Amino acid sequence: MTQPISILLCALGGEGGGVLADWLVDAARHAGYPAQATSVPGVAQRTGATTYYLEVFPTHSSALGGQRPVFGLNPLPGRLDLLVSSELLETARQTALGLCSADRTCVISASNRALTTQEKMQLGDGRLDDAALVQLLQHHSRSSHVLDMATLTRQAGTVVSATMLGCIAASGVLPMQRADFEAAILDGHATGNASQQASLRGFALGLDAVQQQRTQSRYVDAVLAPVAEPTASAVDVPALPEGVAALFPVAVHPMLRLGHARLIDYQGANYAALYVQRLQAVWAAEQAGAPGQSHATEEVARWLALWMAFDDIVRVADLKSRASRLQRVRDEVKAKADDVVKLFDHFKPGVPEFAGLLPSALAEHLMAWEQRRVAGGKAPLGLPIKVGTHTVGGLLLLRLLSSLRGVRRFGHRYAQEQALITEWLAAVEHGARAHPALGLALAQCGRLIKGYGSTHTRGRDNLLHILRHLAATTPFGSPQARASAIDQAREAALRDEAGQALDVALRAHGAPAREVRAQPIRWMPRVRSAHADKG
Repeated sequence: MTQPISILLCALGGEGGGVLADWLVDAARHAGYPAQATSVPGVAQRTGATTYYLEVFPTHSSALGGQRPVFGLNPLPGRLDLLVSSELLETARQTALGLCSADRTCVISASNRALTTQEKMQLGDGRLDDAALVQLLQHHSRSSHVLDMATLTRQAGTVVSATMLGCIAASGVLPMQRADFEAAILDGHATGNASQQASLRGFALGLDAVQQQRTQSRYVDAVLAPVAEPTASAVDVPALPEGVAALFPVAVHPMLRLGHARLIDYQGANYAALYVQRLQAVWAAEQAGAPGQSHATEEVARWLALWMAFDDIVRVADLKSRASRLQRVRDEVKAKADDVVKLFDHFKPGVPEFAGLLPSALAEHLMAWEQRRVAGGKAPLGLPIKVGTHTVGGLLLLRLLSSLRGVRRFGHRYAQEQALITEWLAAVEHGARAHPALGLALAQCGRLIKGYGSTHTRGRDNLLHILRHLAATTPFGSPQARASAIDQAREAALRDEAGQALDVALRAHGAPAREVRAQPIRWMPRVRSAHADKG
């Protein structure tokens, strides 16, 4: 070959992409091959990647007769020999830029995802389809290897760059041998320190994983096969009490087990018993309409548990003050046992958060006062709080807030949420008795309730509008037609955060669009610049 081997490395912030580039250059030079690396810095952890471009000349330096190859500084579209990335969407993004070619490029990618802000903002499931991303890589590459690098990295106790190096060594694209890569990791040491030994373990795991993939004739089928969702048995939660399990069919048990455990953790055994009681009523209604089916009950088991465990200031304080959370943070920053980690949490509770814990009469007066302030053009009240969770005082403050779990049942927010839950379940039970499809459609409307603050309020309002119009007052020729209209409205609400698609779907089925919320007009003083004054 008279052309260098071109390699593009893509890593998110903090994943050791620069170290990986240095290892590759050192391995090439250790084996006697000329090499050069350049880097293009990215930005934040998920808003961009840092890319490293390398070229390795595949002819030994001793055979060049003193000549030195001329290397490029950036990859050319369609001329890439090897693309390596630690995140699946980033791999697909580089492929979409035209850097890969079906007759030349070998692609190595982690199957792991770091969700983008756009994916997290969707009211529904906004995640991109992993199977479609993998199919894109396969279509635009000569060969591709997609593997779970995160698991291999955790097993080795190292960083993902070491695993990526092993994958590169096993790809067969570069002329170096395994000993050359290992020598680059050891950096002249005979055995290496603890960090280098961990890197060697990660390197070996990545190398073995790609070698196994290259020998498996069924690799493509395994990659494209749908990934089964984790069941309750795969999660470390307590088993269902025998008395509770006997009340429902086996198909409901996995989600029931998760929901029951969640509500015990959230509010206690009595609250979990209320969850079971509500689910029994749905199950009985479904059996009255379609004996033997449990689809609506399975859906309600999931969304009811999530709704009943609504987020409030007590829940947030409880989660942020748990020892498991502190340990998770230490693991994420890779803190050693004797390292000091300072953790600060920022809160800005407003009037709705404080009113939610007050009795309804007092809370309504407080909320009305706040609404009058906002209507007058003033900004909503908020109390910025910075809590040092690593300090005794900060942790005690969070534990004090989390201890208000018993007070929650007497608060305005609790009463409000329980009333809305009751209204939703009544609609589900009525629909299930009328037709299985209608009961299922109404049960799936529980997906609209999610998040906190304005997101929670918006989803709740959308649900109530669907229940009070499409599920009740608007006439339809059959329960199946009503179920279809509810399905379309629900999906429209999940697809469009602003609600315009939902309004279109409502009008299409004879239901009124949602009322426009009044917004106060705020007059801002005009700031004149010094240049304007001089003019």
